[in-house]
Formats: sequence, structure tokens, C-alpha cells
Amino acid sequence: MYFYKKRMHEDHSLYVLLTHTGTQFTTLIRQFTAAPYNHASLALDAGLNEMFSFGRKQVAYPWVAGFVQEDVYEGTYSRYPDTECILLRIKVTRDIMERVTETIDDFRLHQHRYRYNLMGLLGVLLHRSIEPDDAYFCSQFVAEVFKQSGCPLWERPSGLVTPNDFLVHPAFDYVYQGPLYDYPLLDRSRLVQQRLAEEEWGYPAEMPGVSGHGYYPDVRTEPV
Repeated sequence: MYFYKKRMHEDHSLYVLLTHTGTQFTTLIRQFTAAPYNHASLALDAGLNEMFSFGRKQVAYPWVAGFVQEDVYEGTYSRYPDTECILLRIKVTRDIMERVTETIDDFRLHQHRYRYNLMGLLGVLLHRSIEPDDAYFCSQFVAEVFKQSGCPLWERPSGLVTPNDFLVHPAFDYVYQGPLYDYPLLDRSRLVQQRLAEEEWGYPAEMPGVSGHGYYPDVRTEPV
């Protein structure tokens, strides 16, 4: 079951996609945290064509992680076609939109130096922000992009921001909730090609003990 709010195109909106891939590991984490989603991505458009986060750089090697431009039709998402999601939208000014684009471009230009902030996930458990230089986990990255672009969403450090914090933030509108591949603005032709490949080749077996994205212990379910 899902809902979709059809809206007129707006030039100055940013989108945060929260996802749950449905792997055994993420399902276990969901049971532990009671949070519906465990990965956050920042999208510059409603069609999710320009979407960025911190996660695995290669589908088969989750330990190789850092800054990534995500593709909903390929990579991790294609491996887990039943991914559940919610898409959030926030209205921003033209200046904020330009700064976000510049910030993303800077991450992209220096992407080789960025790594995944695994210790930061432990910090979330301890309610202590652990932010090594040039290291982020997914929701920390999204929060930091907003902060560096002049649109801080919280007073606390970005290293303490979880995917669920975006879900409960009053500045965001709900755009869509449901299966990722049922999202109406995706390219249906690319989805057909992806599903044909699935039928012909199947998906690689899930690697035990790892998820597509991040682990967030003690995720808050109330606004703070």
C-alpha cells in the first residue's frame, strides 16, 4: 500500500529518499530500532536521476564504501527490487539550491579522499558524534550537505542525524511511500529492462551479515 501526492513542478525543491532494502540484516535492524528505513540519499530532482549518498562503491563488496552517485535502476537497488521507500521533499530558495549543487560538486571532485564513517555509527549508539575528517555515513552526509549549504536542519552535529530524523522533520513533505520501483516518476523502460535481466540472470545471492546500506542503532522515533 502506498500513496502519491501529485504536485506541479517546482524549481527549488530538494528530495531525501529513505529506503529499506529488505535484506535479512536490515530486517533485523528494523526490528531492533523500530525505524522503518535505514538509508538516506539526497536527490536533486523528483525523478531521482541525480541522487547522492555514502554507501558501497561496488555492489558485491560492501566494505568498499564512500561517496557515491546512486542509480535506482542499477547497483544495490537492482539487487533488491522489493525495496521499500519514502520520498520526502523540502522547499528551498534558489541560493540554497545553488549552494547544494556546489557542495555536491565538491564532494564529486574529491570523492577519492572520502571514506565511510563506520565509527560514526558506533557514535550514534553512544549518543556521541564521531566525525573523522573526510568520513561520513549516509544520513550524516545528507545533513552535512544541508548544513554546509546554509540550510541547517538541526542544532546537533550531523554525526548524530539518522534517517528517521528526516522522516519526522516538519520541514519535509511526503511525496511518495511504497515500493521503490512503483514510484510513478521512474523511467518505466529502464525498469522493464532491469526486470527482464532479473528473469534471465537472477540476482547475486545476498552476502551474509551485510546490508545494502547503514546500521543505525537506537534510532529516534520522535522529533527532537
